[in-house]
Amino acid sequence: MVLKDLCDRIVAAKCSSKSSTEIVDNTQVPASSKAGSSDIHSRNSGWAAAVRKVVSGGSMRRFQERVLGSCRTDVSSSDGDIWLLGVCHKISQHESTGDVDIRNVFAAFEQDFFSRILITYRKGFDAIEDSKYTSDVNWGCMLRSSQMLVAQALLFHKLGRSWRKTVDKPVDKEYIDILQLFGDSEAAAFSIHNLLQAGKGYGLAVGSWVGPYAMCRTWEVLARNQREKNEQGEQLLPMAIYVVSGDEDGERGGAPVVCIEDACKRCLEFSRGLVPWTPLLLLVPLVLGLDKVNLRYIPLLQSTFKFPQSLGILGGKPGASTYIIGVQNDKAFYLDPHEVKPVVNITGDTQEPNTSSYHCNISRHMPLDSIDPSLAIGFYCRDKDDFDDFCSRATKLAEESNGAPLFTVAQSRSLPMQVTSNSVSGDDTRFEEDDSLSMNLVNDAGNEDDWQFL
Repeated sequence: MVLKDLCDRIVAAKCSSKSSTEIVDNTQVPASSKAGSSDIHSRNSGWAAAVRKVVSGGSMRRFQERVLGSCRTDVSSSDGDIWLLGVCHKISQHESTGDVDIRNVFAAFEQDFFSRILITYRKGFDAIEDSKYTSDVNWGCMLRSSQMLVAQALLFHKLGRSWRKTVDKPVDKEYIDILQLFGDSEAAAFSIHNLLQAGKGYGLAVGSWVGPYAMCRTWEVLARNQREKNEQGEQLLPMAIYVVSGDEDGERGGAPVVCIEDACKRCLEFSRGLVPWTPLLLLVPLVLGLDKVNLRYIPLLQSTFKFPQSLGILGGKPGASTYIIGVQNDKAFYLDPHEVKPVVNITGDTQEPNTSSYHCNISRHMPLDSIDPSLAIGFYCRDKDDFDDFCSRATKLAEESNGAPLFTVAQSRSLPMQVTSNSVSGDDTRFEEDDSLSMNLVNDAGNEDDWQFL
């Protein structure tokens, strides 16, 4: 009962920390989706020691389940095929073909899941700036979830989607290079230390929780800072970042718009005008309801995992972020940052570094309709053809949304035109005038209560 009461108070503190609103693109975003105030720990200092005792006593998993709900690890072929970051594991079709076949399919899924990079709470790192924090337990889950998404983008870029981590072969140098970027010190480019520094303008602070929108913008700032620091050298994040927002003045709300001209501009800026297109990381922050996700968006969220460009979703329960990497019917498979692990220093000169703490062999899942409505979807486009394919798929998905798309695609913000699903083909992109612009860029009045402003 002591642990239950403690967890109740932790959850209450997380919820109460979301009482303010955040100004985003000149509009007010309801507090249920945004970061908490920076004084969570000071207001609850009376029981902070008890929290540390729970963690050090090995009860972190029970606390995490109190927040996220009991995690499930069973995977059944009767629930259909699994889509994991753009790859389909056809479990259901092997159900009646014999035990050997289905075991092989399950093994392929497990190997794919295991190969995704897991980044969790850490303890024992150097204090962050002038604070006394040497751990991010209880507040760093959104930062860790975002690190995982960016780490997968780097894996796809450097090693390809088909790469798998093996235990009987030497590790790939590119893989080790990626892990080094996410170490827990200021020396690591994409560490929690540097994320907090880059995100100060968006409310990031040591010890406080942060929302998906602020997290996406923070990566934009951090990537720019790192690019300027390594102006003459190799870019540590070898791709442009495009955070997809709503209409240009931000006052009408509605579905965010993937603007092709904006994407091209990001690529040109990244290459300093040398080439018209570069690899692109798209981040799409969304708010899909008030206290819970509106059910009309669930099929659309499921469909995004079928995109070859899929990088999954930053999402979870309120105040408890996870990294969702796959779906099976109504299940959402996720990597969980809420396990506390000691700091690991991985260096390039280590013969065989121990990277076991960066992977998980337990495939946890939760109901997709139970996640927080404030989330962010990620996509990685390797080149212009890949981006065109993404636009075609995204437009088709919007056309099938019955007037409530997750996001739309347009060539320009200034032209009342919509890209159609059969009009994106290389450089011959054609556009079709659409009198229902208000449907594409802004939800109609009938949907107004289901969308929050971004």
